[in-house]
Amino acid sequence: MIVFGWAVFLASRSLGQGLLLTLEEHIAHFLGNRGATTTMGNSCICRDDSGTDDSVDTQQQQADNSAVPTADTRNQPRDPVRPPRRGRGPHEPRRKKQNVDGLVLDTLAVIRTLVDNDQEPPYSMITLHEMAETDEGWLDVVQSLIRVIPLEDPLGPAVITLLLDECPLPTKDALQKLTEILNLNGEVACQDSGHPAKHRNTSAVLGCLAEKLAGPASIGLLSPGILEYLLHKSSHPFVVNSRIMSFQTGENKLTISESSISDRLVTLESWANDPDYLKRQVGFCAQWSLDNLFLKEGRQLTYEKVNLSSIRAMLNSNDVSEYLKISPHGLEARCDASSFESVRCTFCVDAGVWYYEVTVVTSGVMQIGWATRDSKFLNHEGYGIGDDEYSCAYDGCRQLIWYNARSKPHIHPCWKEGDTVGFLLDLNEKQMIFFLNGNQLPPEKQVFSSTVSGFFAAASFMSYQQCEFNFGAKPFKYPPSMKFSTFNDYAFLTAEEKIILPRHRRLALLKQVSIRENCCSLCCDEVADTQLKPCGHSDLCMDCALQLETCPLCRKEIVSRIRQISHIS
Repeated sequence: MIVFGWAVFLASRSLGQGLLLTLEEHIAHFLGNRGATTTMGNSCICRDDSGTDDSVDTQQQQADNSAVPTADTRNQPRDPVRPPRRGRGPHEPRRKKQNVDGLVLDTLAVIRTLVDNDQEPPYSMITLHEMAETDEGWLDVVQSLIRVIPLEDPLGPAVITLLLDECPLPTKDALQKLTEILNLNGEVACQDSGHPAKHRNTSAVLGCLAEKLAGPASIGLLSPGILEYLLHKSSHPFVVNSRIMSFQTGENKLTISESSISDRLVTLESWANDPDYLKRQVGFCAQWSLDNLFLKEGRQLTYEKVNLSSIRAMLNSNDVSEYLKISPHGLEARCDASSFESVRCTFCVDAGVWYYEVTVVTSGVMQIGWATRDSKFLNHEGYGIGDDEYSCAYDGCRQLIWYNARSKPHIHPCWKEGDTVGFLLDLNEKQMIFFLNGNQLPPEKQVFSSTVSGFFAAASFMSYQQCEFNFGAKPFKYPPSMKFSTFNDYAFLTAEEKIILPRHRRLALLKQVSIRENCCSLCCDEVADTQLKPCGHSDLCMDCALQLETCPLCRKEIVSRIRQISHIS
């Protein structure tokens, strides 16, 4: 995955059209709780009450914040460790708490210019964070986010998520005051239907709070009035894609289920193949929710009826990072988590010329290209395709090519919904060529200094991003002029290998698996017959031990591996 600096990582989580908080993503918010530990109160970790209120030149701040980094800066390697938030120094003036709307809009304007790790968070973001350390300031920030974030700006939900995610948790009093101020119910939802930006932003705020809060606070937030507001009918896809939310606790899942949400989802899943790419996102999320979360009696699960007869290569559901969602036909993927999720194809190539295409469903941050068996994907640390020496990726949102966690700009315009990106791998000439709607870039050859075989089609997704892959099961839109092979012509999958089970079916199968007491703790298949030196741990088989450089239990470096013959059965 890709690793950003403090502000860049958070900002990039929600870039592009996929910034719209999705139906399923809101459902997922209410179906689990990932609470933070910091709360608002009198003890502040970054404010110095001895400071004085000095005026600051706003125009100069905006100029500094909107400075675009140079290409040289963007080529710096990224640090996987997220640096701490910078507070106000002891001699800095305390920032004024006025003009919250202006600060929110300033943050929205500057977010898109943050590309490398060395940039500090913008002034406006730091100021808003300081304001939010009191109940009054937190309420001002939240109301401003709802009030001024425009619907048409694709980075709007990113700023909402960014600011609320970094702010301390609200106190019980602040949360109660917010619900009183918003006073949400069906009547308010009817009024807000004429103001989709307000409706979208309110739902986004509630979704962020639902994710941050835990226990009784999470359950209490889903009041009858808020549930009525969120389930109010609306025909605008922007609002449909952001209004439904739910908490991850069993109590809230039951509450949502009792609202007959499955009937609404059945209607929306018909949009899964809609030519309108915004509706297509809603359809994908509705279908995934019906298959995985809100099962409807009498409805056949999608994987049981999808036609896979012509598909011989697909995304590998057994080799995917934990939060990425793959469609039942195995050719479309979506990320609704804040992590950087990655996936590879089921087919690997070692020689020849190969080509595949991707249709862009959302125009945000995705890194798509080629990876090998040695590529490492760490979704929570931001590493994906193009972030090691064994992979290379095309980024159409930020107009960059990624290799070994370094980027360089390319000349293609920013991709948009419906664009087709082509990926050519020429192992004879040792080069990769990327295409956008048939227009090619100069070949990329860096990765071949580290590896020359074992290549997979692969992709990494930031939050709310989605695309569809074509490995040759249907005609390509922009086939290259040179002769090439397709995965679908040479790959093979059994009928069982093609099945992508819903999570509840997969968990049921896992419960039936019997694991031997002396099996390897990593593969759970072979006998644990190997001892690691010098630490002495012996819970692994030799095959797994040979793939490790450090002990997975104590993190000590492995100097040698000794097979324990007496343990072999």
